[in-house]
Amino acid sequence: MLNIALFGAPGAGKGTQSELLMKKHNLVYISTGDILREEIKKGTELGLAAKSIIEAGGLVSDEIIVQIIEKKILSNPDAPGFLFDGFPRTYVQAYILEGLLLKMHTSLTCLFFLDVPQEESLKRLIKRAETSGRTDDTEAVIRNRLREYQEKTAPVAQYYKDQGLFFPREGVGSIEEINSKLNEIIEQELRKVLFNVVLLGYPGAGRGTQARTLAKKYNLVYLSTGEMLKEEIKKGSQVGKTVQSICDKGDLVPDEIVIKLIEKHIQRNPEANGFIFKGFPRTLVQAYILDGLLRRINSSVSFTLDIECPTLELIKRLDARGKTERRMKYDMETSTIVHRLEQHEQICLPVVEYYRKQGVLTVIDGEGTPEEVWSRIEEPAESAWRRAR
Repeated sequence: MLNIALFGAPGAGKGTQSELLMKKHNLVYISTGDILREEIKKGTELGLAAKSIIEAGGLVSDEIIVQIIEKKILSNPDAPGFLFDGFPRTYVQAYILEGLLLKMHTSLTCLFFLDVPQEESLKRLIKRAETSGRTDDTEAVIRNRLREYQEKTAPVAQYYKDQGLFFPREGVGSIEEINSKLNEIIEQELRKVLFNVVLLGYPGAGRGTQARTLAKKYNLVYLSTGEMLKEEIKKGSQVGKTVQSICDKGDLVPDEIVIKLIEKHIQRNPEANGFIFKGFPRTLVQAYILDGLLRRINSSVSFTLDIECPTLELIKRLDARGKTERRMKYDMETSTIVHRLEQHEQICLPVVEYYRKQGVLTVIDGEGTPEEVWSRIEEPAESAWRRAR
């Protein structure tokens, strides 16, 4: 998801660049002033509260601001991104915006600062005042507005500088030149956005096959806890010996073992386009752990796929796999297969609900050939990819 904040003193040209960026990237425009006027016009509860404050000469509180912005964001759940014009204006509002975007499992991509010399801003605003009809658009008033802007917004600029998201660009020049510079940064930052996929489903649902197809299509690093554990067993490490005894019973490997393996593989791939996780998370605790691991690299889960299959079909598939070279010891006993499926139902289903509540879950029918199953996955995967990028 592409989320941009456009920053600049009055007269810096934010409105013009906003229109161009919105059109090119299909962004939803969010201006607190526009939304407030809209809410007041509609006579909503928030609008009436804001109107009474404005008429009394006061500033609308952050509590009202956050509610109107959240309302606007939630009313556009399928938006590929948002453009914030004139928000955040304060250090507190910067934290508010971060929290709002975090609820949508996204974050700010970049904050553009259109840097225009004060005298140039003054000249533009005076010229605009000639046609605005506003009696308060005098040079003294305009200078005061510019001074207040500098004082109030400096901490916001520092907040985003510290996060590496602050991009100052000269706001003097042709509209096309300025817009081209902004789009160059957008393309640069989008290349840094990771596409992270979680594959859920019962053992035998075909997760491995579809995970590899997704990894190839989107150039993702495929992380399978099962394959990591097999590697440890093959090496004969102490971890491998512990894992072997656990797997022989069909039980789940303890979190402390799995986490270290996943963390190691993420660290090995700093230039990855994203990761696809198969076999993790299996529990609600692991879902929280994965959120933490991804947050450390300033990322999150983009798409979760739950492949559903009837129990009898799962047993048939696992039994058949037990007769091939790909078999694991727990594939060779029907009682162990049934135990694994029962354990999955008890422990793993809360994970499905976790991602459903986050709005990143897609459930797919896993019956049929791998090609038939992929045909059901392709469209929602592509939509999730576009939202993430």
